[in-house]
Amino acid sequence: MRIKAALPRYELYFYNTVVYLSMFWAASWIFDVSSSNANRKTFKSSVTPGWYYFSRRMDTADFEWVMWFSTFRDHILFALSGHVIFAKICSMLAPQHRSLVYMGYGILAVLVSMGWTYTTLILSHCVLLYSISLVKLRWLCFLAGLTILSTFKIEPFISWQAGFMTGGFELRSVLFYGGCGFTIMRCMSFALENCEKKEGNYSILELLKYNFYLPFFYFGPIMTFDKFYAQANKADLTRKDAEMWNISLQGLIHLGAILTVDVFFHFLYICTIPTDMKLLKHMSDWAVVGLAYYSLVYDWVKAAVMFGVINTVSRLDHLDPPQPPKCITMLYVFSETHFNRGINDWLCKYVYDYLGGKHDNLWDEAIATLCTFGITVLWLGPCQVVFIWAFFNCFGLNFELWTAKFLSMEPFASLEMAMSPAMSRRIRAVFNAFNFWTIVLYNVIALNSLEFTKLVAKRLLLKGFPITTITVLIVTYCLVQLIKERERRQALIDDPDPIPPPAPVPPPATSLATPTVVPPKVPVQPVVDPSKEKAE
Repeated sequence: MRIKAALPRYELYFYNTVVYLSMFWAASWIFDVSSSNANRKTFKSSVTPGWYYFSRRMDTADFEWVMWFSTFRDHILFALSGHVIFAKICSMLAPQHRSLVYMGYGILAVLVSMGWTYTTLILSHCVLLYSISLVKLRWLCFLAGLTILSTFKIEPFISWQAGFMTGGFELRSVLFYGGCGFTIMRCMSFALENCEKKEGNYSILELLKYNFYLPFFYFGPIMTFDKFYAQANKADLTRKDAEMWNISLQGLIHLGAILTVDVFFHFLYICTIPTDMKLLKHMSDWAVVGLAYYSLVYDWVKAAVMFGVINTVSRLDHLDPPQPPKCITMLYVFSETHFNRGINDWLCKYVYDYLGGKHDNLWDEAIATLCTFGITVLWLGPCQVVFIWAFFNCFGLNFELWTAKFLSMEPFASLEMAMSPAMSRRIRAVFNAFNFWTIVLYNVIALNSLEFTKLVAKRLLLKGFPITTITVLIVTYCLVQLIKERERRQALIDDPDPIPPPAPVPPPATSLATPTVVPPKVPVQPVVDPSKEKAE
């Protein structure tokens, strides 16, 4: 297999050196811009006082990060800690009823934080979609679910449903849309799984257990109903060897990531700088390109930490939640690009794989990707930036399939087979380097702004051509080779090469030139009976 093609060790050392030096070089440019413009007028609202003794200000432009780990940190920790305590007590006393305890605590937490009117709204959505699921028609479940989801994106339905929020909790607007959106996606998963059930129907109690599991309720990730049902009702709660050690280690890693991001926010203002277009126009090409790359890396770290904290709690409940997304540093193909693995798994299971089949037919693949990104646009909220992001990512996914089909034809297939595996890997990495930056540009649109994306593309392709363009592609080529090396090692672990059997030992050859020497015969001595010998 070409994925197991190895490169010389010295070549990999060279790639590592180039990549890490380039990253430090780009970070130094961003650090200089951040330090020299910390007191800039446009930074006043987002760059706030930080480390007083070190005279460092802190970037607080990302609302989600500040909400999770600063403003509402105590509320979130209190709710999750209560869930862990109640779940642990129940798992020791009545493990067969633990899913009921999860549901009861979740409903109570939602009732306290958002009020009884909001809880009634959520329950009404559950009852409505449960009633529709009894008909067991997939298209009807999709139509009802997506129609309800669209009511949270269109006026006057938004204002009418927002009236169900009560209380003075500052976080209620975020919790309102998060809880409603994830509730509808979970109810759709339940309805679609109920359509696949051969005999009978799942009870509405199973839906409520699934929906009101508190760690997943407001912020996700989405776990499809079939997986949750099997794991939450599992009778055997014994853990694997060193499982608690792994959970504790993951918790410490997430804590370390939170502290690391907090430190970086005092030195690199990667969330605030992209909002100031005047400042960006005076920055160097390396600083602009590095800023685009680090923005995506930070967004992955944020998603990995937030989902990782929730996943750690759910693993304590003997669940196997969706894994964090793949980092942009480990991506070079559109088919693996996602920032929410739960939503990605949901879309793949019910839309992309269901319509695309084996993904070898261009027409089926086009329909599958169009439907997948159509639902994604509705989930994110239809607007100009989301439409542009969806169009380019949909095109990139299909273009990858078209290119793979084209290059699998003759004479390209024969040319690649004639190459050595290492050379084939190098040529593929050249094309993957171009693909890497299309992924970066397409996703910077959604994470930052269209104006910032245009500026990065102009610096990378027009103003910086040819020096910046070629230099960035060389560094990206080295990065892609490091990703491929990591994939090679993982492939060897997952599918190790068979050990060849030992070669048989050949019999000794008889030479015609050397005569065979026969040893002289030794006369056999007769065996003497000891009793006869003694008698004589």
